[in-house]
Amino acid sequence: MPSPTPSAPKADPSLVSVSSLRLTRGTIARYATGSLGTGGFATLPGLVLTYYLTDSLGVAALAAGLVITVAKVWDVVIDPVIGALTDRDLARHGSRRRLMLIGALALPLLFALTFAVPPALGPVVGAIWVLIAFTLTATAFSLFQVPYIALPAELTPDYDERTRLLTWRVVVLTFAILLFGAGGPALRRSAEDPVLGYLIMGVVSGVVIGIGMLVATTVARHPARETRGRPAVGESSSAGRVSPPPGAESGNGGGTAAAERVSMRTHYASGIRALRRSLPFRALLATFVLQALATGLMLAGAQYVATWVLHDQAAVELLFIALIAPALLAAPAWGVVARRIGKERTFAIASVVFAAAALSILGVLWAPGAWIYVPVGIAGIAYAGLQSLPMAMLPDVISHDEQQNGPGRAGAFSGVWTAGETVGFALGAMVLSIILAVTGYVSSTAGQLVEQPDAAITGIVVSFSVVPAALIALSLVTLARYPLRRVDIEAHRAADIQSQPG
Repeated sequence: MPSPTPSAPKADPSLVSVSSLRLTRGTIARYATGSLGTGGFATLPGLVLTYYLTDSLGVAALAAGLVITVAKVWDVVIDPVIGALTDRDLARHGSRRRLMLIGALALPLLFALTFAVPPALGPVVGAIWVLIAFTLTATAFSLFQVPYIALPAELTPDYDERTRLLTWRVVVLTFAILLFGAGGPALRRSAEDPVLGYLIMGVVSGVVIGIGMLVATTVARHPARETRGRPAVGESSSAGRVSPPPGAESGNGGGTAAAERVSMRTHYASGIRALRRSLPFRALLATFVLQALATGLMLAGAQYVATWVLHDQAAVELLFIALIAPALLAAPAWGVVARRIGKERTFAIASVVFAAAALSILGVLWAPGAWIYVPVGIAGIAYAGLQSLPMAMLPDVISHDEQQNGPGRAGAFSGVWTAGETVGFALGAMVLSIILAVTGYVSSTAGQLVEQPDAAITGIVVSFSVVPAALIALSLVTLARYPLRRVDIEAHRAADIQSQPG
């Protein structure tokens, strides 16, 4: 009796070549370029919009904060919907590019309109103008940002490759923050008329943001083709086999249109379900929202510190150089540390460093001077970690959920994530406006000279130091509940490889 033909031994997943999972440099470069847009939009409005309302249009501080908060609340409402739409695009067309392209094309014009208000219209009309224009701008940004955030989980399943991808994204992000944080105010001062200066800033910045976004849309065309060797997305990933969203199946062949109508409502709820069922997602999101609130508060307060504490409006550019220049070098360094000790431990270290640096800035209340740039620079080193590490952890959370519940929901996760980030930055501006209102800050129109009470100066410094430090400390409590480690992600990837046919 002939002996049976021996079957080929199944490859040990631990021996799979790392190089076969590596993203191409072109993919990383094009994806990272998108952060030229996301960094610009996150930085410039957060830096100058509250100040634009209070010190150029004469809007009261509390009302200015309310304008920005209302626009951001709208963002929170639509982000899960956009997440549903981008998941449906991926299921139907194999790409998330459509919404990204719409957002990238619409944003430059809307961004310019936000800073095109004639002060002669008065504070009330000016506030309404900014509210409408900024709400539309934020909508265009979300059309790009939500699918953009969903892409890393589909571009590679590898734990370290995600860190590599997001590290270079943060390098570009920090460059963008430096470019817009220092260059935006410089553009604003390029004209003697502050009204024209704001318009120039809005037009130029909007175009640069749009270009960065357009470059990144090319990565979303065919994500499975973007890696060398074995596709990084793999047949087992969400881009390789997209499951229809829950509730999208139809009981008969003619029910597709009805299913799509239902799927919008179902997908909107899927983000909430993802939040409820995924402990890693809840812990990471809560941490990120608290830190977005802290950094958003400092971002909104930087111009006030420059004007009323350092008595030099141009100092805001130096503050940004001190914050971002170290981060350009620190982002790759945080990636190296994360590969050695894990993303979550590295994230905690970066958070502690940031909180300590922010708290030390309180001394400027008694001794204002150039020494402030030292703790700001240390905060900048930590800030690179606060940006790159949670973004590198989010794809791990998504792939963990796919392993447990099936693929096809990355858009739902990114929609809730973007909404949470939006809440954090919106509350940062709102908290600042409340502190300014309580401490008696005096608003003014362009060219008007005013004096601020001592209480307002104290409020500005506290909002730039003590409050952000306390928020970062609170975020460490939620980060401690994050359960995923390298071994969990690698075990999931090994299970995926073993499940491949042949």
